[in-house]
Amino acid sequence: MRCPPHNAGGSASGGKAALVISHGSRTSKTKDEVKVLVDKLKSLTGLALIEYAFLELESPSIPDGIASCVQKGATEIVILLNFLNAGRHVDVDVPAIVEESRKKFPQVNITKPVGQHPAIPKLFAEMLSPFK
Repeated sequence: MRCPPHNAGGSASGGKAALVISHGSRTSKTKDEVKVLVDKLKSLTGLALIEYAFLELESPSIPDGIASCVQKGATEIVILLNFLNAGRHVDVDVPAIVEESRKKFPQVNITKPVGQHPAIPKLFAEMLSPFK
């Protein structure tokens, strides 16, 4: 299994890991942006093991991302949905993949999509403030 290069040698502190799930894209810019996000999350959280994976079009896949976290010592994994809103991928596709992975690795949990976080309206308001 190929592990993402940005976290070579990382290990799960206290057995905890996060896996940032994004849709995936045919453009490399998207993967680069996700790598930057993961690196910033590591700095902000102090969590040693944060990986990324993609639903489709890009690698690593979600099952490979989960397996990579476990291989690096994770006993508990939280999947951070880098999706703005609910929809087929958030409501059906990702949960089905995670449920299948739970057969091997039962301690996998999923967050709500980022768009449901209470800070999003304030963030969007900030982004709109130059246009007032």
